Amino acid sequence: MEKHHHEHHHEHEHEHHHEHGLREQLVKIVVTVVLLIAAVLIEKHTALTTWQLLLVYLVPYLLIGFDTLKEAAEGLAHGEAFNEHFLMSVATIGALCIGFLPGAETQFPEAVFVMLFFQIGELFEGYAEGKSRDSIAHLMDIRPDTANVIRDGNTLTVSPETVEVGETIVIRPGERIPLDGVITDGVSALNTVALTGESIPREVGVGDEVISGCVNISGVVKVRTTKSFGESTVSKIIRLVDDAGEHKSKSETFITRFARVYTPVVVFAAVALALLPPLFSGHFATAFPVWLYRALLFLVVSCPCALVISVPLTFFGGIGGASRNGILIKGANFMDVLSKVDTVVFDKTGTLTHGQFQVDAVHPEKLDERQLLHLAAHVEHFSTHPVGAALRDAFPDEATDGCQVSDVEEIAGHGVSATVDGKRVCVGNAKMMDAVGATWHDCHLVGTVIHVAVDGVYAGHIVITDKVKADSAETVSRLRELGVRRTVMLTGDREEVAKDVADRLSLSEFHAGLLPTEKVDYVERFLQEKPDGAYLAFVGDGINDAPVLARADVGIAMGGLGSDAAIEAADVVLMDDKPSKIASSIRIARRTLRIARQNVAFAIGVKVAVLLLAAAGLATMWMAVFADVGVTVLAVLNAMRAMRCREGMEGD
Repeated sequence: MEKHHHEHHHEHEHEHHHEHGLREQLVKIVVTVVLLIAAVLIEKHTALTTWQLLLVYLVPYLLIGFDTLKEAAEGLAHGEAFNEHFLMSVATIGALCIGFLPGAETQFPEAVFVMLFFQIGELFEGYAEGKSRDSIAHLMDIRPDTANVIRDGNTLTVSPETVEVGETIVIRPGERIPLDGVITDGVSALNTVALTGESIPREVGVGDEVISGCVNISGVVKVRTTKSFGESTVSKIIRLVDDAGEHKSKSETFITRFARVYTPVVVFAAVALALLPPLFSGHFATAFPVWLYRALLFLVVSCPCALVISVPLTFFGGIGGASRNGILIKGANFMDVLSKVDTVVFDKTGTLTHGQFQVDAVHPEKLDERQLLHLAAHVEHFSTHPVGAALRDAFPDEATDGCQVSDVEEIAGHGVSATVDGKRVCVGNAKMMDAVGATWHDCHLVGTVIHVAVDGVYAGHIVITDKVKADSAETVSRLRELGVRRTVMLTGDREEVAKDVADRLSLSEFHAGLLPTEKVDYVERFLQEKPDGAYLAFVGDGINDAPVLARADVGIAMGGLGSDAAIEAADVVLMDDKPSKIASSIRIARRTLRIARQNVAFAIGVKVAVLLLAAAGLATMWMAVFADVGVTVLAVLNAMRAMRCREGMEGD
């Protein structure tokens, strides 16, 4: 598929294609029903030979069954004979052939009916799977389009691919860094949210390394490139996401796994049934047609329609029930994975915490708290920094108090200073305090400490933190109750901030100061360490989490504030930002699987009973079909229970 510049156009096209496929299938089903009724009427009212009848019934049979037969043939060609398509094909071809045995009834309508049933099941399944992951094209948001390179004293705007290692590029405020490199001139603050999810801008100066994909906020910097575009961080992240879809351990759909065991058993049993009794009877020629009929009947009866419809429907119901609770599950196989999650890995910012700063504490030295906040808010009034926003929020009435603010100066890597009512007020980090000669001291609280000095004298500090979400602790304890063995937090944030959050939430472990690629490395390691048959879920919300979301067995994205890339790469999206929904999604998945298992047990029970009757020659074809229809109706009603997944339903 070509990459469109207009992603939305691309998506609509994809959706359109998906809907088109479903509509086509529906039309096929309707036309087949009409043709089947016509064929039955022709059989009733005309005296056609068996061969002529076969031709009449082949029209609807091939119309509805062509895809299935094709899949079965492809399966045989690839040496994967025993899939559900093969089972359906053998059963229906048996039904078509049975009428040609001496003294046997024709079973043409049944053959069409069974195929029809199978296709209706497939239709439900296709609809339930819906448009799964469309494309990770949104990731291209972090992809820089141009680089300003200095050649022979002139600044040229070129494509980043053409810049050599060791050339110097200029990055102005507001531009994305196109290639990894080292700053040779200038100081600035970088917004690294897209890469690290870290919301505090990183202060950089000469000699500091910068990575592509970050946005330059305040100053003009010159960078000597250390990597070519293909080797730069951005390209690597985009590649990681593209590849991760490939490595994913797809938990196969239940039906596929079931068919793998069931089909060979049924096929070999039918062959044995056709050959063994006549061989032992001593009258092979006379006994063979009777037993061949029974064997073919056995095959047709064995066709598990109830299963093929009710299991996808159960998953569909579960997906529907989950979506009413604000949990979007992108496919039935992820239900399976969710129900067996044993390790949950969290990203910190935006997942367990809000990702928005607020003033946590004000510790004044000379002034009172209100005055300190008031001065800081004035100075930071025009700042684009999240810290400035937090200070403004903490002191909202600064605009109306009539103070005179002038000479605002933002010093990259230090902070902001301004004259407020004749006093020179500096608000910033420790470096700024040193620069103006104020004797500052650190704070015992964990968070980002903003120091304030008035006319060079230390006035106190303000602690700003990223608030932990109200239900984060409850999430961790509910996951423990559900039997999740390991809860891990990965973050790009500082060690002490990470430790504080991890302790408050009683997580089993945490790793701090990580880049996105390192997060992928950790997840790879956890994937190796987990027990067989257990799965790993990763929960995140930023663009930087997209590679990890795609790599985990099941990626869960926060949908409320989450970036598009994360939502695209994830398998499960929580529509609001409540981490407690993770526990709910695991519970809903387990309940859905329980209902699916009930359906399987019930369908197989009835099936075995009818099969035994068929082997003994007591069951007719229609008895088999009706047993199947009856079971299907009951199984479908049971599957509908999966729709009603309410938040409060603990047991059931």
